[in-house]
Amino acid sequence: MAATSATEIAELEAIMSFDAPLTSKMPRWQRKQLAASLSGESGGAGDSSGEGTDRFIPSRANMDMDHSHYSVNSKENGENGIGGKSPAKASLNKALKNSLLDKGHRVLAFKNKAPAPRDGYENHLRVLYTANKGAADKAAVKSTRHIPSAPLRILDAPDLLDDYYLNLVSWSSTNTVAVALGPSVYLWDAATGGISELMTLEDESQYVSSVSWIQEGGTHLAVGTSTALTQLWDVSATKQVRSMDGHTSRVGALAWNQHLLASGSADTTVVNHDVRVRAHNVNTWSAHEQEVCGLSWSPDGSYLASGGNDNLLCVWDAASVGRSSSRAFHTLTDHQAAVKALAWSPHERNLLASGGGTADRSIKFWNAATGAMLSSIDTGSQVCALRWNPHEKEILSSHGFADNQLSLWKYPSMAKVKDLKGHTSRVLHMCVSPDGETVLSAAGDETLRFWSVFGGAGKKKKSRGGGGSGSSTVNSGSLNRITHIR
Repeated sequence: MAATSATEIAELEAIMSFDAPLTSKMPRWQRKQLAASLSGESGGAGDSSGEGTDRFIPSRANMDMDHSHYSVNSKENGENGIGGKSPAKASLNKALKNSLLDKGHRVLAFKNKAPAPRDGYENHLRVLYTANKGAADKAAVKSTRHIPSAPLRILDAPDLLDDYYLNLVSWSSTNTVAVALGPSVYLWDAATGGISELMTLEDESQYVSSVSWIQEGGTHLAVGTSTALTQLWDVSATKQVRSMDGHTSRVGALAWNQHLLASGSADTTVVNHDVRVRAHNVNTWSAHEQEVCGLSWSPDGSYLASGGNDNLLCVWDAASVGRSSSRAFHTLTDHQAAVKALAWSPHERNLLASGGGTADRSIKFWNAATGAMLSSIDTGSQVCALRWNPHEKEILSSHGFADNQLSLWKYPSMAKVKDLKGHTSRVLHMCVSPDGETVLSAAGDETLRFWSVFGGAGKKKKSRGGGGSGSSTVNSGSLNRITHIR
């Protein structure tokens, strides 16, 4: 007990003796220096468990990094391999590549190679490139705009003739829709929803076979009849201005080019009328062999496209107006059925789209200046009408059996964007609102439906530009509200 106490007292005195020399372990910085020197001498990893080291630090003194980088990235090494590749194996790989892959095909390459460095670049480091993610994000947002599946409004149109060869609906620049119902023409104000009757033929056995608004002003309406006459009406005064002849059968197609009105008839001819003068018949074109059912002037007025039941698509040069002829500028024979659907692109000069009937089912694109067919796609059903999106490179087609749908396509890829269904009979007619946002479709089920297909770009313009005749196209009221047009 006494010895233990003496020992404890001695230890306490040693601790309390501040003038005694310090006996401690090696400082930390000396331990690290010693560990580094030992690692360099051994040429490998130190013992991580030993005293004097605190982490695994290999020695790279014997590594030639420049030579390694060159060996990995050199073309010779990539072709031959470090160990060398036998000629037989190289021949086998080449034969497999030629037989299984297309020319220029790259395995596991999902994008183009990075461009070469600019001239004068001398840095041995590799050039890195970054993608512009901002532009890609904007494109993705732009391509995914919402298109409602339901129509904005439905109008009941009794006695709308279910005849593929007629053109019975037109939308004016002043936002008024003209619809031919049997022997009568009715006007529907898209802004107010008001309905009025413009005219009715005297004989109930007769019928209106086509309507078309003049492009500028929107106050005059051309009306083709089953009696081979073309009437011109002043809508503001509810008065017939004149009646023009020149055909021997019904007038099923009309198209305006400023003061020049082209009319197509079942008598196989196209007549150009100058509505300003008494002698209105300017000339007659007669290249078709059956009824002319489609007419459309190009936006710049350079060409007139005519489609007929003879499966022909004719392109007429405006320079030949005034000279009657039986030979068109281009006569295109690729369609296998009647050509009624015609539409000129607002985005590309001389780009014409045409659609064929039940036996054809295709949409074809043409260069009207050369007559060359640019592309064609089989839609799977009768093509009744075509309309371009004024804001985007898209085209809308309307169809017959079996789905009676409207189909929106991207151009030129012709990837389908959306199908709009609701009609129970073939969708014979389409027209676009003056602001380019809303599409009106008319079908053999005696209904008119308004679709918000081309919205988006038009809404942006409206918010910036304010009002105007096209600022509010359709007074939609309640969704799917049905109104009798007469």
